[in-house]
Amino acid sequence: MAVTGRLGLLALLGALVVGLLFPSGTGVAIVVAVLLVLVVVDLVLAGSVRALRFSRSGTTSVRLGEPAEVTLTVTNPGGRTVRGSLRDAWPPSAGADDRHALVVPSGERRALATALLPTRRGDRVAARVTVRAVGPLGLAARQGSHEVPWAVRVLPPFHSRKHLPSRLARLQQLDGRNAVLIRGQGTEFDSLREYVIGDDVRSIDWRATARASDVMVRTWRPERDRQLVLVLDTGRVSAGRVGDAPRLDAAMDAALLLAALASRAGDRVDLVAYDRRVRASVPNASTPSLVNALATVEPSLVETDARGMVAEVLRRTRRRALVVLLTGLEPAPLEEGLFPVLGSLTARHEVLVASVADPRVAEMAASRGSAEAVYDAAAAERALAGRESSVAWLTRHGVGVVDAVPEELPPSLADRYLALKAAGRL
Repeated sequence: MAVTGRLGLLALLGALVVGLLFPSGTGVAIVVAVLLVLVVVDLVLAGSVRALRFSRSGTTSVRLGEPAEVTLTVTNPGGRTVRGSLRDAWPPSAGADDRHALVVPSGERRALATALLPTRRGDRVAARVTVRAVGPLGLAARQGSHEVPWAVRVLPPFHSRKHLPSRLARLQQLDGRNAVLIRGQGTEFDSLREYVIGDDVRSIDWRATARASDVMVRTWRPERDRQLVLVLDTGRVSAGRVGDAPRLDAAMDAALLLAALASRAGDRVDLVAYDRRVRASVPNASTPSLVNALATVEPSLVETDARGMVAEVLRRTRRRALVVLLTGLEPAPLEEGLFPVLGSLTARHEVLVASVADPRVAEMAASRGSAEAVYDAAAAERALAGRESSVAWLTRHGVGVVDAVPEELPPSLADRYLALKAAGRL
């Protein structure tokens, strides 16, 4: 039972009036007794909260930043009208407009729409539905809560999909559909044509040249059905925030664009999210399955087990593939973790490391306005030097590196993939 604020106001006014008319305590006691009787009557006549029945319908998945709507249907099987308010509670990150006025006559039902605007990825699960049913006099109310399960999966926003059309156009050129042919080792033979300045001399077909009156070269088209393994590092480094989001979210965006592009190229795409154990695994992934699997992946505040991660990739991938590691370039974790075991990976696969750079570090390195800014610039320069050292080490050991700010990482990684295709290394 809940007593409304109107009761206190009436009691106070009544006690004040009676106190003025009847200075003795008898008048006040009469007013209080009458009000208590009215409260009890009002409470008895209020609709039953426990008898209400609930069901849900509506959105089950939505991209981060987009609106969603979940409908709560309230059925009143009781004999009295339920009139009052309802709160459809959700976690704060669901961004729910959760308070509703409620009037449900006996034997009828009402649908209440709760608007959601999620601010975080993952499963947003509905909490309790709380109903306060006010009596006809508005003096008292019954209140009760009900569990009405529902969950909305908030998917990664995939902002980088805007870059997909331009990369697909380039992929079509590489694939020969726009009559643009490429040369290189490890691709499928397409046809012969005359040599022009700039062609790779390794593509010259000497037998065809001997039969022809000009130097002839072979043209190639990219092989299909190659394998791409995306490895998301979900350890401590991925939890660092760049702007308003953790590094992991930017890495996910880059992985989604690359996966969509590679799938259109006819390549097999596998994904593994790993820190000290496998957090997500999607073999032969499509873009929808990747988006759904990554929705619930969160960074872990532990140091990544690089040896276990490399072993997991080698166990899953038998034939030669392009392995893309989305991880950090901070020297300390790389020197202690990835560097000692990277050789076993590069011996069997083409390896590419992609990392999210913080634009704020470059801004700090350029600041000189005060003594504090100079200290910040020195720290930023040291951080940049460490990343450059990591890039140099990886490059010397045959590993490609893409290091870019969150907005530029997805298209840069896709461009590197297309460059490998064009060079015949995929």
